[in-house]
Amino acid sequence: MFSFMLTKFLDPKNDMAFKKVFGTEKNKDILIHFLNDILEFKEKSPIINVKFLKPVQDPTIASRKTSIVDVQCSDELGNIYIVEMQVAKEKSFIKRAQYYAAKAYGSQLKIGEKFDNVKEVIFLAIADFIMFPDKAGYKSEHVILDKHSFEHDLKDFSFTFLELEKFNKPVGQLYTMIDKWAYFFKHARETSIEDLPNIIGQDMIIQRAYEELICFNWNEEELNTYEAVIKNQMDYEAGLDQKYDEGIAKGIEQIAISMLKKGLEPKFISEITKLSIKEITKL
Repeated sequence: MFSFMLTKFLDPKNDMAFKKVFGTEKNKDILIHFLNDILEFKEKSPIINVKFLKPVQDPTIASRKTSIVDVQCSDELGNIYIVEMQVAKEKSFIKRAQYYAAKAYGSQLKIGEKFDNVKEVIFLAIADFIMFPDKAGYKSEHVILDKHSFEHDLKDFSFTFLELEKFNKPVGQLYTMIDKWAYFFKHARETSIEDLPNIIGQDMIIQRAYEELICFNWNEEELNTYEAVIKNQMDYEAGLDQKYDEGIAKGIEQIAISMLKKGLEPKFISEITKLSIKEITKL
């Protein structure tokens, strides 16, 4: 029995679940709906089609890759964009977001092609931590502006972030589609069937997004991959904790060595550092 079977909905922040909902041809309409709800495109023209640039079909491969979904989007006026979507779990993510956007921008140009063919890149991240502590809102949008006039001349890069830790609206206060998507990412796993009508309202697309997370609709291979992603994340976090503890221990040892060099008594050093007399003697 899988350890997560006690909940009806799986976690959309899991890499495997994220790609299943937003990264497959079958669910292109969910992705298009989501992008139009979250992003504001040129001339406010809605996206009508998407093309996956790096589809991941094999779920075992998906468990070893980050939750990036790369799509080329076309709006109804013919404008074309590259959108990179990712669930962000690391606190050093701001620089990585800019790196990924720049990589997506540069990789478009083939040998002999003109720069005119390079399309605008929009980076969209659902952050499972607080990225900007001084910003009150859970959604922020970032563009390149002239330092003095604030004119938006360089239009090929933009970044949109949803910071889930800042989102705290209950079911009864989900007034916009952005609210509903934020609630979906943050609370889908603990959402009850009884609450679902109040969350989705009349929106059948977001209902389908929830239906994609129903664990009983997943096959055994997909569920195994989902759990493998959880295990990989737990192992990674445990490794970080161990490195942190090792760093603290090393720092305490260095303090003890410095105190010994200054001629302080081991008993006094033990009281300060909480190291045993035996440990201090070895130093």
